[in-house]
Amino acid sequence: MSAPVPLYLPGSSVIHRVGAGPKLLVLLATGIALTIWRSPWQVALALTLVLLGYAVACLPLRVLLRQVRSLAWIALPLFAVQWIFASWQAGVGVVGSFVSLVLLAGLVTLTTRTTAMVDVVVRMAGWLRRFGVDPERVGLMLALGIRSVHVVIGLAEEVREAQYARGLRASPRAFAVPLIVRSLRHADRLGEALAARGVDD
Repeated sequence: MSAPVPLYLPGSSVIHRVGAGPKLLVLLATGIALTIWRSPWQVALALTLVLLGYAVACLPLRVLLRQVRSLAWIALPLFAVQWIFASWQAGVGVVGSFVSLVLLAGLVTLTTRTTAMVDVVVRMAGWLRRFGVDPERVGLMLALGIRSVHVVIGLAEEVREAQYARGLRASPRAFAVPLIVRSLRHADRLGEALAARGVDD
């Protein structure tokens, strides 16, 4: 079975040394930009810059390849649907934007400690206290969200390996149903753990 996808890889690169705040701002700005500019050359430029970021961060190639492989089962059907009902340019724009953002989020996660990102979000959400919102819970939601993405990717790889072993490689249902069931079971266990710690309201 494949090793679990890492959440953070320590390093001393320029990207590792950049603070969590600027990284999250870049991620937010990129997400906004890619909802506006989706021509093939714009998406190609964004993807190139993201891949350059992985190189600058000196992250192992296997980590990038695992992320790309995990995205393929979503990206390829999505591209096919866009091509059939719109055009190949639309497919490149939608899928390229999706892949670029996910890989950029992965780059931020791999080069930034989760605690640092949570601390930034908690500070930024401090003004919400006046409306009865607990910033610490907002930070907890972020931490759980980051962790859950990696958990679901790991579950997807386990299901895919089991699917291949049973000769069901071309069956989408044989992939989707076990993944959904396992994800829901994980969500149930997570909910029970939070409730046991008094975070169920």
